[in-house]
Amino acid sequence: MTVENTLTSKDLLVLLRGVLLGAHATPLVLTATDEEPVVTVSVSREADASTAASAISHGLPDGLELPVIIRLEGAAGAVTVKAHHLAGAVAVPDSRDAAAGRASSRAGVVAGRIALVTGGAQGFGEEIVRALHASGAWVFIADLNLSGATALAGELGERATAVECNVSDEDSVAALASTIVDTCGGIDLVVSNAGIARAGSVLEQELRAFALSTDVNYTAFFLVTKHLGRLLRLQNIAAPQCATDIIQINSKSGMVGSNRNGAYAGSKFGGLGLVQSFALELVDYRVKVNAICPGNFFDGPLWSDPDNGLFVQYLNSGKVPGATTVEEVKASYEAKVPMGRGALGADVMRALYYIVEQAYETGQAVPVTGGQVMLSS
Repeated sequence: MTVENTLTSKDLLVLLRGVLLGAHATPLVLTATDEEPVVTVSVSREADASTAASAISHGLPDGLELPVIIRLEGAAGAVTVKAHHLAGAVAVPDSRDAAAGRASSRAGVVAGRIALVTGGAQGFGEEIVRALHASGAWVFIADLNLSGATALAGELGERATAVECNVSDEDSVAALASTIVDTCGGIDLVVSNAGIARAGSVLEQELRAFALSTDVNYTAFFLVTKHLGRLLRLQNIAAPQCATDIIQINSKSGMVGSNRNGAYAGSKFGGLGLVQSFALELVDYRVKVNAICPGNFFDGPLWSDPDNGLFVQYLNSGKVPGATTVEEVKASYEAKVPMGRGALGADVMRALYYIVEQAYETGQAVPVTGGQVMLSS
């Protein structure tokens, strides 16, 4: 997607969605259709993004109600889409409205929105996908594990789309962004969740294991923000009053060092640096960039996989002195949490809904650790 060069048909779709978001203040979806258009809008070859957004806005009749079939014509060709709201979509209240301060305003915080979850086929990612979908969002499940993502999308049914993606490969992430535009016309919520852990002593760990953690936990967040952020920027040109979100699922290990797990902790510390830096840049486009730092998700594959889970890795690396079984390693970690258990998907989702609803917060790391790691000045 580009703002500076000749606009593509995908660019125009994102701008159209932005114009409609601005007009209706309610999340919506653009889906390709063969139906006869009710409205046709043309954009000149010479138009830049701002001029194109204005042309689209002026080309739509006043008071246009959804659903509606729109044909969009530009230098790169024409496309016909159905613009419609998903069931349950509600208008986003302005922070100055009294209703915005009521607890009831949170009920529909993601309903009707278009969301992406990377690493969404298992673990925390699967929990996030299921919760967003159950709350009314259209969810793209991006994962290297395409069979798992496809099975999950098939189980959830409508409003769930599986996409194969290697988040550490730029071409793969760019293709993911393109697929989202082709399917829905844009996006509202990006959850960068894909992660990997390779524990080991700094004195013994191989460079390839260290680099893998960096590629998936750190570099991938840059790539996801770059390519999905371009969509959000383009959308903002047409809907400057509408806020969107990029949320990194980080870790408590991004807030405090982790013994014999430096590759993971270092990549997560770096991730928070990216969150703060990206937040300062993207605020110009009303993109909020925040992180959630969960405690340990002991029930997920990251920890409990019988072959490569962290419990097995920590047992083999001797990280827990005296532990001779996986069960003893797990008990040791549970004992470190004041609230006596690992983090659950619902804990993370409450933080996610808070971040999306909170219009006046960006560049923050929200700890969800059961008291194990606390904020300090």
